[in-house]
Amino acid sequence: MKNRKGTVNKIAEFFQTEYQRLVRYVRLLIEDTAERDAEDVVQDVMLSFFDRAHFTIPIENLTAYIYQSLRNRVVDLLRKRKKRTISLSDVIRDTRYDTVREIERREIRRRVYQALDSLSEEQRAVIIATEFDDRPFRELSEEWGIPIGTLLARKSRALHKIREKLTGLV
Repeated sequence: MKNRKGTVNKIAEFFQTEYQRLVRYVRLLIEDTAERDAEDVVQDVMLSFFDRAHFTIPIENLTAYIYQSLRNRVVDLLRKRKKRTISLSDVIRDTRYDTVREIERREIRRRVYQALDSLSEEQRAVIIATEFDDRPFRELSEEWGIPIGTLLARKSRALHKIREKLTGLV
């Protein structure tokens, strides 16, 4: 019985000296947890350890054993969280994010069309044919009766103008 009490004291001393490190470890494993939640996990493992421990069976590496126990408890906690229903605040945050992204997409689209509208007819035709319709220059040259070099120059100038119009957007 005396040996058991000495072992319990050593384990209690371990938890006391390592407590803050254990809490930091749990916080690293669960990024979105509060300090209090990490402390709860550590205390839960500590109590569980004292409740279930057979102090007659030696533990070769107490530190590794405790850290593995904490890791296992965190995995259990994360599994439970996964099964939980989605909170209203999560939905609102996600919806707000999606709404902002959609507004950004619309603004980009509007600015791209504005930039296209600012091009000359020849430049706009080359951009639309090559970029939107995915047509090769050789085919356009034959169909329109314009040398490939001229089409390339028009596209180059058009892209330069579009870049200028979209500066600062992305």
